[in-house]
Amino acid sequence: MRKVILLFILITTVLRAWADGTPTLTAVAPDVVVSGDQFRLTYTVNTQKVRDFRVPSIKGFEVLMGPTASRQSSTQIINGNVTSTSSVTYTYILMADKEGTYTIPAATIVADGHSLSSNTVTIKVLPPDQANGVGGNQAGNPSSSRSQAASSKITNKDLFITASASKTTVYEQEAILLTYKVYTLVDLRGLRGSMPDLKGFHTQEVELPGKKVFTLEHYNGRNYNTTVWSQYILFPQQSGKLEIPSITFEGTVAQRVASDDPFDAFFNGGSNYIEINKNIVTPKLVINVKDLPTGKPANFSGGVGEFTISSSINTQELKTNDAVTIKLIISGVGNLKLINTPEVDFPKDFEVYDPKIDNKFNLTREGLSGNKVIEYLAIPRHAGNFTIPPVEFSYFDLKSQTYKTLKTEPYTLKVEKGEGNADQVIADFTNKEDLKVLGKDVRYIKMGESKLAKKGDFFFGSVAYYLWYIIPLALFITFVIIYRKKAMENANVAKVRTKKANKVATKRMKNAGKLLAENKKEAFYDEVLKALWGYISDKLNIPVSKLSKDNIEEDLTKYGVSPECIKEFIETLNECEFARYAPGDQSEAMDKVYSSAIEVISKMENSIKH
Repeated sequence: MRKVILLFILITTVLRAWADGTPTLTAVAPDVVVSGDQFRLTYTVNTQKVRDFRVPSIKGFEVLMGPTASRQSSTQIINGNVTSTSSVTYTYILMADKEGTYTIPAATIVADGHSLSSNTVTIKVLPPDQANGVGGNQAGNPSSSRSQAASSKITNKDLFITASASKTTVYEQEAILLTYKVYTLVDLRGLRGSMPDLKGFHTQEVELPGKKVFTLEHYNGRNYNTTVWSQYILFPQQSGKLEIPSITFEGTVAQRVASDDPFDAFFNGGSNYIEINKNIVTPKLVINVKDLPTGKPANFSGGVGEFTISSSINTQELKTNDAVTIKLIISGVGNLKLINTPEVDFPKDFEVYDPKIDNKFNLTREGLSGNKVIEYLAIPRHAGNFTIPPVEFSYFDLKSQTYKTLKTEPYTLKVEKGEGNADQVIADFTNKEDLKVLGKDVRYIKMGESKLAKKGDFFFGSVAYYLWYIIPLALFITFVIIYRKKAMENANVAKVRTKKANKVATKRMKNAGKLLAENKKEAFYDEVLKALWGYISDKLNIPVSKLSKDNIEEDLTKYGVSPECIKEFIETLNECEFARYAPGDQSEAMDKVYSSAIEVISKMENSIKH
């Protein structure tokens, strides 16, 4: 037994050393703070064998406390796998002195015999909020931001959205980055709104993280929680003054309820906050779009930005009916998606097919960045030597504000007389539907097995022909009969509610059973009461709001329920309400209420007559 224990300890130690690996020292602090506010600066090393922890002088901040060291360690054994972690954290409490951007240099430590250095930390210090004085970090403190609008109207200075364009004067097809940014001093819980269709623009939305992260920003003398809500890349399609209209967003804000009544907090879920809606209107923007300069090349592609072009060919020596493929790659930044496809001037007796285009680009603030790959396929029908001239690509360069023309290299082809045809090559390059006739006499050959029929054997007038009409008609009539019967039953709302009463009560009692197992007292009693009151409401077809313990006896008597059963039902209601707030053994009380509720619902189901 000792050997087994020693072996286990040895394995655990080895695995712990392996899991720890090379130690690291990590510094963490907020990116933005407000002058006069306190915050934490922590250094964490993932081992406890440490010494000689040192931090250079911290400039721009007052050290209120630290460093204080805390140690953490844990070991887990899951499915025989042992994992162990240990660390030491050194914590400083700092206070920002004055606004500016400060960098805290790297700290050093000796851990497991290794000399380590941490990352540096850059912190931006904002001036204090003018509305609150020094240290008034209203936007950074959630509780303060909620209390700011307590019992007051939320103004356009408390919550607003800005619309900004990276450029307001551009050329046609020049990319514009449109950004909508939220500024809030209140507890914003949700925001709904979408971009309208913009006339005169080709629009593409920038993908942003679904979970918004708010940061502090000093704006017009106030410290706001801000986040970029949405961004779009716009390509203007016409010249002139184009308008980006205002958008109305609907925000949901948690606001404090101004009430001294403790029952208000109780019935509002234990808090003095309610959710209200606030309409937020963004400002409209006007973009001045200029015409492209005169002197466009004859083969202008419509490209605006900065591009390069390259080409390649699969072979320059081939036989007739073999395929030759030329690939063009247009790379750069701009309106890549909107440029015209260049044409390759193949010899006249070449069979040429529509090019394949593969777009590989990403959205950036300057437009689309990446590649547009174009493949051209052609088939020579006659032998000889042929020349494919260079491909010209003209675009408007934004940096030099001039038109530029790029050329690829020419290709010389040596075609020898060959055998066969090009059916398979074309089938690999394009879909059969795209190719109706090859030349004038070569078509696709139908592949696969053929089905033959006897002469004079027709589908029209056969038994199968008439079944195609009779079977759907019979199914339709059956469906109509079943549907009408179901509709008539559903029309009787009282009958439907009565039928579903026991199912609904059973479902709620199952939920109550789960809450009983989880020992969730308040939720358990709420679910049992909903089951009892809801069952009687559905059975008697009387809204819960009109039911009371006083009139239940009279209504149940009309349905033939015995006085004993009525008395037992009311006692179960009283027992549930009393046990909810009574002291003592809660588990025993919850079990008793659960059993009584199931029993009285079962008896009531057998007693109520319809």
